[in-house]
Amino acid sequence: MPGKDFALQTTPEETAAVADAAVGRLARRLALQLQDDAPSSPQGDPAASALTLLYLLDQLQQAAERLQRDAAVSAARAGAGYPQLGAACGLTRQGARRRWPGLFNHSHEAPLEHPMMTTPARPFDVLLVEDDMADALLIEEALSERGARNLVQVTDGVAALEHLRSATSARPDLIVLDLNMPRMNGRDLLRILKTDEDLQTIPVVVLTTSAAPDDVAGAYNSHANAYVSKPVNLDEFEHAVQSIDAFYLDTVTRPPRA
Repeated sequence: MPGKDFALQTTPEETAAVADAAVGRLARRLALQLQDDAPSSPQGDPAASALTLLYLLDQLQQAAERLQRDAAVSAARAGAGYPQLGAACGLTRQGARRRWPGLFNHSHEAPLEHPMMTTPARPFDVLLVEDDMADALLIEEALSERGARNLVQVTDGVAALEHLRSATSARPDLIVLDLNMPRMNGRDLLRILKTDEDLQTIPVVVLTTSAAPDDVAGAYNSHANAYVSKPVNLDEFEHAVQSIDAFYLDTVTRPPRA
């Protein structure tokens, strides 16, 4: 049965049967109209009739997809998030995000999933030091829902320092740092960052799978601004990333840029 967020009182199978019948009637009516408007088309040709019907069904499918996106935008503007949009279409939250990316872009024209945000004068710059591509993608998706972000990802501490010390690189507003990486790990990078006079004021949040007391204590002893253990649940992971973003890029007063 549809969930309590929907007005329909039919089962998915009953709803599908009604929709199939309605679309079939519409497609056949349009096919007959097109054939009547084209006198040169062969009358009574089963192949031509079937191909016309196939063509019209494809056009109706494309129209339905356009209308579906419009409905998703309307639902988002009314307060629905990706979980509700996905549930309406038999998709997961991630599936809904992939089907309709950018519904919650931070602009006056697009719907806002976080209506209390204010549009920044410039996109925030975030340096993500993370070697796990799957986690990096999740972090990027979570940040994209919060607004405009210039996200640069590197996979180890050496690459992070090269980026930070490059004259052509923008100074990040926030560094999100994993601990376990090749070449130079996050522990060593953190110690370097927080003893570098030029870089030590950049907020650094450790986001890692480890919840070991030694790792937590070591990070704070090296002056990490925060330590967050990566949740296993995808929704909780996304919420953790967005909470980091909300606090360090929306709530706190950051030091002025050089």
